[in-house]
Amino acid sequence: RPQEFETSLGNRVLNEKKLQEVDSLWKEFETPEKANKIVKLKHFEKFQDTAEALAAFTALMEGKINKQLKKVLKKIVKEAHEPLAVADAKLGGVIKEKLNLSCIHSPVVNELMRGIRSQMDGLIPGVEPREMAAMCLGLAHSLSRYRLKFSADKVDTMIVQAISLLDDLDKELNNYIMRCREWYGWHFPELGKIISDNLTYCKCLQKVGDRKNYASAKLSELLPEEVEAEVKAAAEISMGTEVSEEDICNILHLCTQVIEISEYRTQLYEYLQNRMMAIAPNVTVMVGELVGARLIAHAGSLLNLAKHAASTVQILGAEKALFRALKSRRDTPKYGLIYHASLVGQTSPKHKGKISRMLAAKTVLAIRYDAFGEDSSSAMGVENRAKLEARLRTLEDRGIRKISGTGKALAKTEKYEHKSEVKTYDPSGDSTLPTCSKKRKIEQVDKEDEITEKKAKKAKIKVKVEEEEEEKVSEEEETSVKKKKKKGKKKHIKEEPLSEEEPCTSTAIAVCLFLIIGFHLEGPVLCISIYFLYQK
Repeated sequence: RPQEFETSLGNRVLNEKKLQEVDSLWKEFETPEKANKIVKLKHFEKFQDTAEALAAFTALMEGKINKQLKKVLKKIVKEAHEPLAVADAKLGGVIKEKLNLSCIHSPVVNELMRGIRSQMDGLIPGVEPREMAAMCLGLAHSLSRYRLKFSADKVDTMIVQAISLLDDLDKELNNYIMRCREWYGWHFPELGKIISDNLTYCKCLQKVGDRKNYASAKLSELLPEEVEAEVKAAAEISMGTEVSEEDICNILHLCTQVIEISEYRTQLYEYLQNRMMAIAPNVTVMVGELVGARLIAHAGSLLNLAKHAASTVQILGAEKALFRALKSRRDTPKYGLIYHASLVGQTSPKHKGKISRMLAAKTVLAIRYDAFGEDSSSAMGVENRAKLEARLRTLEDRGIRKISGTGKALAKTEKYEHKSEVKTYDPSGDSTLPTCSKKRKIEQVDKEDEITEKKAKKAKIKVKVEEEEEEKVSEEEETSVKKKKKKGKKKHIKEEPLSEEEPCTSTAIAVCLFLIIGFHLEGPVLCISIYFLYQK
């Protein structure tokens, strides 16, 4: 039975001998001599170069038949009039469909293919093992490049590593500079307030060292004349403590590290700019090299970023805020990493959401153009950026016109703003039964009756009070009339004095005192007589 087998050298068709009599195939392929007894080379056709081999292998991987393989199968296999053993069932189906050849795929065939690979050098005459290994290695590299679509200018992994390293360097620089300012601040605290730039601060410290040397040091290359004079004046009257030379050496070593890291950071930033302009020029024009590199690093690669929608790119980097908003049913974020783009930064807070949405839409077009397009120019990015800048100007001008009132053809309606409201489920509509019990209803009715009775009583009391007041007024009028008639009679009537009815209090007190004194002096007889006289 013919066997179709393809190697890095070419296509081979092998004849199987007495395969049915062999119980264990792996024993028959232990040596090249045993393998030649089982299989025999029928036809061999060599590839001309690596490109032809790569085309044949990619066609086989995709389940297709190339022209060279078609010719070999038509010449050799059709003449044999026997079924063809194939290692790939998908390829066997394609051969049977196009060439009308019966194909076999089974575990015995796979075992046979494994044995043929193990004794490849002995089955093909005139091929050295070194040559075979070199051809296999070359074809493997070519196939890997083809599968990965390798391009030295389109390696976005370098951008991912560069932007990650840049962020790490920024963090380390901040820590080092903070430590340097705090450390040297014990010796010369006034210098940190005078020089605000970190790199200049470290360079001055590295050049001078101890604060005693500032008087004779020349800092005109690093500082302006006014700042230099201020630094020298502050060094003479500084409140810092004295430090040893060993401390100064350690501080200077830290300053050297800060300066070197700063220089490397500048070099790395330039490298990142060049790589971004080579790999994604349109994205660089739209959002800048730093934001573009962070978007690529967040997505993993430029191809992965190209698969995202514009709404995803807009909030890329704000995943925590998005899921928090969805969980709490609040407004979702309007921007993520794209917020740091220059176009969003120069927009007023009122229009930031709108501009970020438009910028994300145009940025996605630029990403896909850079990822899948063959042209490496940035013309499309420049054109889209100009459109966004024009749109931004119109939005800002519209706001100015509304404030000044000079707009003529402006729409009267205000823009629609969606305000999300948290709505809760009302369970009162689920049941038709009364919400309160009968006892509570009866109590409420009793309370209402009591309230109405109290109100009626108050009204009756008010009516009675009003009637009594009217009666009093009428009686007063009658008495006033009677008094006028009896005025003449009252003039002749004499009032009786109070002394005849009741004794005066002063006289009564005097009589009591007289009785007490008389009882002690003259005796009881005199007192009794006086008492009787008083009664009369």
